[in-house]
Amino acid sequence: MAIMHWSEDLELGLGPMDDTHREFVACYNAMVEADDADFLDRLDAFVAHTVAHFDQENAWMEKVNFPGCHRAEHDRVLTVVNDVRKRVAHGDLALGRRLVDELPAWFETHATGMDAALAFHLQTLGFNFETGEIGNPGALADVSCSTAST
Repeated sequence: MAIMHWSEDLELGLGPMDDTHREFVACYNAMVEADDADFLDRLDAFVAHTVAHFDQENAWMEKVNFPGCHRAEHDRVLTVVNDVRKRVAHGDLALGRRLVDELPAWFETHATGMDAALAFHLQTLGFNFETGEIGNPGALADVSCSTAST
């Protein structure tokens, strides 16, 4: 299992989103570095972060009517992560380590695809992360799942 490194390739140019993604990387790395005795605690911290992370992005998407395919991706990932967490709690540490092996490729694809599309949309709208207000409501458009690629 390799440590994930934050890079410019993951940078989306939106402070709140980039900050959350940096936290994702940090939580992931804590799982990589955890010994077997601490793995479940690190996985729990990762699950808690991921729930809050996805809830935050889902709230932004709700505010700007972004397509449900992105939310559906979040739901699929949480379903898998929660299932793996239950299995790790019952002793299947190997499955937890396998999840850790798979997460970097998924995260890079998701962040540079779906999240990049969301970031672009939020920037186009002049979305204010503190107030949730849209600075450029004329830019609201019907974004479909086909335009918000993986």
